[in-house]
Amino acid sequence: MKNIKYILLSAVVIGFTACAEPEDVLEDNNIDTTVVVLPELTAGTADFSTFVALGASFTAGYTDGALFIAGQENSFPNILAQQFANVGGGAFTQPLMNDNIGGLLFGGAPSLDAQGNNRFAPRFYFDLDAGSPVRLTDASTTDIFVNNPTGPFNNMGVPGAKSFHLLFDGYGNPANLATATANPYFVRMASSPTATVLGDAMAQSPSFFTISEIAGNDVLGYALAGGDVTIDQITPQAMFDGAFGALITTLTSNNAQGVVANIPYITSLPHFTTVPHNPIPLDAATAGFLNSVNAYGAYNAGIQGAFAYLVSVSALSQEDANAEIAKRTITFAPGDGNAVVIFDESLTDLTGINVNLVSMRQATADDLIVLSASSFIGTEAVPGNPATVNGVGIPLADKWVLLPSEQLEIKMAIDAFNATIESAADSAGLAFVDTNALLQQLAGSGYASGDFVLTSNLVTGGAFSLDGVHSTSRGYALLANEFMKAIDATYGSNFEASGNLVDIGDYPTNYSPTLQ
Repeated sequence: MKNIKYILLSAVVIGFTACAEPEDVLEDNNIDTTVVVLPELTAGTADFSTFVALGASFTAGYTDGALFIAGQENSFPNILAQQFANVGGGAFTQPLMNDNIGGLLFGGAPSLDAQGNNRFAPRFYFDLDAGSPVRLTDASTTDIFVNNPTGPFNNMGVPGAKSFHLLFDGYGNPANLATATANPYFVRMASSPTATVLGDAMAQSPSFFTISEIAGNDVLGYALAGGDVTIDQITPQAMFDGAFGALITTLTSNNAQGVVANIPYITSLPHFTTVPHNPIPLDAATAGFLNSVNAYGAYNAGIQGAFAYLVSVSALSQEDANAEIAKRTITFAPGDGNAVVIFDESLTDLTGINVNLVSMRQATADDLIVLSASSFIGTEAVPGNPATVNGVGIPLADKWVLLPSEQLEIKMAIDAFNATIESAADSAGLAFVDTNALLQQLAGSGYASGDFVLTSNLVTGGAFSLDGVHSTSRGYALLANEFMKAIDATYGSNFEASGNLVDIGDYPTNYSPTLQ
């Protein structure tokens, strides 16, 4: 059946006469009655009969800091599958969680990462009283020892997976959870303890596939850790190239078609752009004390002396010394807008001259404070002791800040990963989605779609969920549309021209805490 859209250029009807036909009235009032007949939907040369999606958290439908049923049902692959069903697409199964609380348990206990954090905690919701996102306190009910779903699964999105994890035959083995070499989510959905993500995907003989955010976690973990290499590191380029090449070669070995997406400059995500570098308000007395010799005044005097010594022994020039003195001098003023104090390992190590002259400075607008730091900046590390205010008396550790040098590392890695991704897509004749350009548009003027303009602003922008990294369901709908446009361009389908892109307004930007 053909889709028909009526376009009214003027909606003002002055009046109807008793004997007038409706068409006469429309013509008399200059209303365009042109009927736009849209073409029938066609798949072109694409075969959607068996669609498998590979990826990580975005593919899985992760949103608001968790995985839960409603989010999974609005994952962008599931949205795609619903549209594919109109032109020969088959069933699309997902490893649904047990509830809308989110969180994943392992024998009744949470699954912890190497730092002791719950890898699959209950989801965030926006608490109007607190004026901020908070996590549900309800207990998770999804337990990998109790209620695992039965595969195979068309959605092979595994939150937290890096490129090489999709090839690792122990990634779904419960025995490897103790050493953090297995992923609890893949443990839940793997066909066997020795299965690989790629192997379980290929076992379904996909006719069509998507690869999204492969490379994302290869750099995101490092970024989320504030560039702290003791927590996570960027995947070496050679390792990524080998893993991604194996994915493309294997997936296309049976002439499957597909779409590949690159990764965005993740430092434009609201997780890295929401917390200002200067959020500290101070009264005159506190600012005065912090500037005194009893606090940072002593540090400022110490760096002056240390750099004077280094210049005197020709270890560096006076110009270089002056530049670093200016960078490291810590001062506060009464009122709002005081910058936090941070550790910066890129500064000259002065502790050999004076053990108290640690590498610290105040943050600038070029530094990115991670969203998770917002929960404790300005609070007292030792309750009742104002000298222990985090970000003032106690500098922020490396893991809470992305320095400009670390941001450059991330950008260079993303550029290299994206070059590999696009080259592989081109060589294999696959469709390609530029999510990097999409995020830059969201972070800039915004992306207009239908009645909405989405931006990358946290909470209010509509595109990104409360965790600051993952999309809202509306954002996933936007992503699904971009995938369909790419499919149109490569395989001759006409999702866009036939009016079969989804209305992003049909998808929510948040979920109520009562949804469980």
